[in-house]
Amino acid sequence: MRLSRVAAWLCVLAAGALLFTTPAAAQSLNRAAIDELNEQLLYVALPLTLFVELTLVYAIYRFRNNDEPKPTIDDPALEITWTAATGAILVFVGISAFFVLSNPYITPAAAGPTEPGGELQSDMEIEVLAYQWGWEFHYPDSNVTTQSRLVVPANTDVRFTLRSADVIHSIYVPELGVKQDIFPGQATVARTNATQTGSYRLYCAELCGSGHTRMHATVVVLNQSAYDDWVAGQRSGNAADSTGGANATETTARVDARP
Repeated sequence: MRLSRVAAWLCVLAAGALLFTTPAAAQSLNRAAIDELNEQLLYVALPLTLFVELTLVYAIYRFRNNDEPKPTIDDPALEITWTAATGAILVFVGISAFFVLSNPYITPAAAGPTEPGGELQSDMEIEVLAYQWGWEFHYPDSNVTTQSRLVVPANTDVRFTLRSADVIHSIYVPELGVKQDIFPGQATVARTNATQTGSYRLYCAELCGSGHTRMHATVVVLNQSAYDDWVAGQRSGNAADSTGGANATETTARVDARP
């Protein structure tokens, strides 16, 4: 009986640690939606895990000296109960996942009304060109283009129009909850609203050739005034992080892939 008590206390302590641990603040609305879904699923999975583990410990202890085991007796009520419980859990998981998938920052098509050209009225647009093996970011509103460095203002809806100059790529910013495949010959869309200023890593999440491992970039989230200063610096050519001529020359042919 001592073994079962120890296991029970360990399970209770583990549950308490998970329930009372405060998660770190999400860096974007995308990430917040994903973290909320994970938290909801955790509250379902944790009681089930505890129940199964405690049942297992009890069965091991209770029947440890059973030299003549007997077949399990049919129990229709029990079978109906666990079937109904499983169905209820699956419905809960399905509904929770549906609300996350219908989030406009996870599924841009759910964002609502669009202009005749198909662009969201309230979004700041950034055109992203992926190529072997780098990234180019073009800001139509300010006529600024950068390589390997994406700068966005905080607390602003941003719409990425994604295109590939050659093969399939995938934009992935883990901290912002952004991930979207990019296909050659067509434009795809991703959205975000970064809520925390800082610097984050951007990766290509689709194997795209021998240089795939070095196909990454930096995402910088600035407050609005700092972002405006950065745009002004880019326009005047005095920004410290402006793109170099070698990179621009190297990607000139690929830039033509943008319609």
